[in-house]
Amino acid sequence: MSAEQALQYCLAGVTVGSIYAIVAIGFNIIYNTTGIINFAQGEFVVLGAMTAISLHTVTPLPLAVAGAVAITAAAGGLIGAGLTRAVKRPTVLRLIIVTIGLSIVLRAAVLHIWDEKVRALPFFTGTEVSSVGFFGARITPQALWVLGICAVTVAGLTLFFRHTLTGRAMRACAANRTAAGLCGIPVGRMVTLSFTLSAAIGALAGCAISPVTQTQYDMGAPLAIKGFTVAILGGMGNSLAAVAAGLLLGVLESFSICIFPLAYQHAVSIAVLLAVLVFRPSGLFGSRDVSALKEH
Repeated sequence: MSAEQALQYCLAGVTVGSIYAIVAIGFNIIYNTTGIINFAQGEFVVLGAMTAISLHTVTPLPLAVAGAVAITAAAGGLIGAGLTRAVKRPTVLRLIIVTIGLSIVLRAAVLHIWDEKVRALPFFTGTEVSSVGFFGARITPQALWVLGICAVTVAGLTLFFRHTLTGRAMRACAANRTAAGLCGIPVGRMVTLSFTLSAAIGALAGCAISPVTQTQYDMGAPLAIKGFTVAILGGMGNSLAAVAAGLLLGVLESFSICIFPLAYQHAVSIAVLLAVLVFRPSGLFGSRDVSALKEH
């Protein structure tokens, strides 16, 4: 393998890994507030992309993306508000099962509204053929958009959770919902806000990756699995570590095709997930012990 080929594999892996990282960030937002894992996160990605594709038929691309993010965020907020009111005695396990059911319902709704056809947004800038040279390798302009969105999202959320009163209140809800409520924090409102933010970021990710991967109604579940793998690999609740873990997983998948057939590429993430859960459940960066979920 030449140096140019190796670099091309790395760039492809970084692009894919950034997609996984953005999905994992959505997992972390809700985990940081509720302590649960939202397996409907992949469906937010699909819903945002499909909505933007539909809106783009009547509005310019920037307005279509902004509208899709707003609509998906509103849907996420409604789901979060519904969870806090509909689920009595909301244990972590019960809420996780509910999110799995929500993912199935959302997937069916997307299929009903948009059918099974593959769709895609146009490139934000340039085209697929107008790639940028990088030491003998090539990278598309849309891949740069994905990397930029990932970087801005992580920076913004880090500042939000560490340096704002609302962000700290959301983290307090995850640490101890009862104590947070006794301190005057509106727990239900924080849960709704976490689902709203998570859905908005998922929608933005869906719009960014649609020109690269294209969009179909059933792509949410595989994305959720990859995002969950990255969140676990980096350490649940740590968005900065999720980026590093996402890039690592993306590069591993990219280079795996040199050894295994392309059909086995998705098995790499499953193998990584199982290995981490068995040997280091706190993740590579050990931000939080995922095994603590068993105590709830």
